[in-house]
Amino acid sequence: MNVHYTHVDSPVGLLLLAASDAGLHAIGFPENRHPVRMGVDWREGTHPLIEEARRQLAAYFAGERRYFDLPLAPHGTPFQRSVWQALADIPYGVTASYAELATRVGRPGAARAVGAANGRNPLPIVLPCHRVIGAGGDLTGFGGGLPTKRYLLALEGALPRALL
Repeated sequence: MNVHYTHVDSPVGLLLLAASDAGLHAIGFPENRHPVRMGVDWREGTHPLIEEARRQLAAYFAGERRYFDLPLAPHGTPFQRSVWQALADIPYGVTASYAELATRVGRPGAARAVGAANGRNPLPIVLPCHRVIGAGGDLTGFGGGLPTKRYLLALEGALPRALL
């Protein structure tokens, strides 16, 4: 399977987008704590899905889009994929705690494991891991950095009051 990738400008910096006919594989931030690992089958260049992701991301950053309609092809363990699917269910402008997310995936008490899976999300923004915050409303770890998390939550009107 050939995966195509390119970089696109955004208000949070240059993003790496990677896609194949199977779906969108990755979105990478410039300073990603867990950088996207390119496989031997990755080729620099565009793909129709990358162009659609670019359009939808531009609309999101312009405040014109609240959800994404893209075929996704993230690679991860079954547990990680269940956490990433639960992220997709957190509405625009709403936050959830790691403990709440753990309960949603049927693993109450596994907030740390959920946090680890959240941190490995290969499709940030589209699978909105930035909407997961600490139980006390703290902005905790984020692969793209806390300033990016703050920006995304502010864009959505979801920045906790204590941080305004």
